[in-house]
Amino acid sequence: MANTLTFTDFKFPGQRSLYHGKVRDVYDIDGRYLVMVATDRISAFDVILPKGIPFKGQVLNQIAAQFLDATTDICPNWKVAVPDPMVTVGLRCEPFKVEMIVRGYLAGSAWREYAAGAREICGVPLPEGLVENQKLPRPIITPTTKEDEGHDQNISREEIVSRGIVSKEDYEKMEKYALAIFERGTEMAARQGLILVDTKYEFGKHDGEVILIDEIHTPDSSRYFYAEGYEERLAKGEPQKQLSKEFVRQWLIEHGFMGKQGQQVPEMTEAYCREVSDRYIELYEHITGETFVRAEGDDIEARMEHNILSCLADLSK
Repeated sequence: MANTLTFTDFKFPGQRSLYHGKVRDVYDIDGRYLVMVATDRISAFDVILPKGIPFKGQVLNQIAAQFLDATTDICPNWKVAVPDPMVTVGLRCEPFKVEMIVRGYLAGSAWREYAAGAREICGVPLPEGLVENQKLPRPIITPTTKEDEGHDQNISREEIVSRGIVSKEDYEKMEKYALAIFERGTEMAARQGLILVDTKYEFGKHDGEVILIDEIHTPDSSRYFYAEGYEERLAKGEPQKQLSKEFVRQWLIEHGFMGKQGQQVPEMTEAYCREVSDRYIELYEHITGETFVRAEGDDIEARMEHNILSCLADLSK
């Protein structure tokens, strides 16, 4: 199986800190820039799974870079450079402790809540009579808290503002940006025969300005359906053909794992990891319309370190 990169521990000039997230390793450089490494780690139900997925980091990083570039007319973002297929260097911002989940369809966790009887999610009312994967009357925002550890929690717009997590002015700006970026993502997906079902956005502040941070419209942060056959499957109550990380979650659920205490992650065989890799590459090629070029090489870390050092040297000039 191809090499995977599941952990980094570089020491860069000016490095102030290193944060290992669920999927990304983030280096703070002089309090000015962040070097964000998209590793091949994969997480589900807020749990990092024991094996990496070949080329996953490259897929995520390159899709996110394309969509960040395609939305700069809507909202400023943090991206400065992509010095390596698995790395983005950007502005260091003060992140808001909120994730903006935008949903155009009733799917995933929202459907599971609805099916269990909920008719309001994060303070947003939902009409009776909806079925799984149905298009909502209009896209809705169902925010969650951004927890440093453990599970993120659903939260309403009103709670976010009343608890002072985000100011009313900044939240309204985030809402406006999130819906506009979702609309752009929907249009771009449609040109490739896909439906952007739901996604998450994160925002931060830089020099007093609200800007888009992290990844956007990747299979880790978004769910896509194939447009072809969507209506027929919906009418028959059949599962949609989709490109997202949901298939990993479903596989885990089928094997008795939902991230709860005492549950064991099922064995991830080499064949299964390769299948997941193929699905990530499939999404890349569908959403971008381009052939995925694998960044081959035995020493991913050496390549990455060289590319990052070159980029930081250029930025310091």
